[in-house]
Amino acid sequence: MDATHIPDLIAPAIPVFILTVVAEFFWVKKLREENAAMVGHTWKDSLASLSMGLGNVFINVVWKGVAFAGYLALYQLTPLRMGTGVLAWVLLFFADDLCYYWFHRVHHESRFFWASHVVHHSSQHYNLTTALRQTWTPPTSWVFWAPLALLGFSPVMIVVQQSVSLLYQYWIHTEAIGRLPRPLEWVLNTPSHHRVHHAANPRYLDKNYAGILIIWDRLFGTFEPEGEKPVYGLTKNLKTFNPVRIAFHEFASIAKDAAKRGSLRQRLSYIFRNPAWKPADSSTPRQGPPSSEPETVSPSA
Repeated sequence: MDATHIPDLIAPAIPVFILTVVAEFFWVKKLREENAAMVGHTWKDSLASLSMGLGNVFINVVWKGVAFAGYLALYQLTPLRMGTGVLAWVLLFFADDLCYYWFHRVHHESRFFWASHVVHHSSQHYNLTTALRQTWTPPTSWVFWAPLALLGFSPVMIVVQQSVSLLYQYWIHTEAIGRLPRPLEWVLNTPSHHRVHHAANPRYLDKNYAGILIIWDRLFGTFEPEGEKPVYGLTKNLKTFNPVRIAFHEFASIAKDAAKRGSLRQRLSYIFRNPAWKPADSSTPRQGPPSSEPETVSPSA
């Protein structure tokens, strides 16, 4: 492989995204005639998600080059080489998926990282357009895959496997698919498992961080099966479909909280501790990962 060439598997998949979004819309519309509990789609929400996805694609035109250069620099520093054979790809599959698990978990458990990832959870609907609701601040992710380059995995292989993981995760954002056969549900991240992850129900908060393999959640104690009906969105939902506000609202809230009177430790805690963190003397009840927007809307809106 040419180590100077950055492969892109996402852009060629855009026509498939469009076709499957349209097909899902009509299929879910039909299913809702028999199951009104399904959330379905709304034009405003879907357009907001698609806008976020397009913005992410344009931003990544630049960012992917920067990230790739970083992987390449680390790869050239290390004496290790994993090669490009079948065994290397198998090892990379598991290593990449483990990196994704910890990337995802940290982006829920630290508010600074959550400010970037909250975009993906800001929809109160759960469909294929939700998969495309991606961050406009991707630099928070690079450090989690940097160890792969130091272990001697080719930067080209790293970005290819990252794309494979993202493409896999696209189809699990749907209400149209129920549970898969039990062996698949035990090993793979599925629509059922990921519906739990996107839900704001207290029992579902901070669960099922998997990318492709749900085994990491089972191993690290963050697995939760789908039981009660998921209520999608945030514990404090946004009252806007404006892509700019969706992209940056939590960063603005962090800045506002960090500017409050208090010690340096308290200000840093607002930035880097759990999104639910409040000072000990705060009368505000603690909640799961929220948007800091004070306005709320019904999760069924």
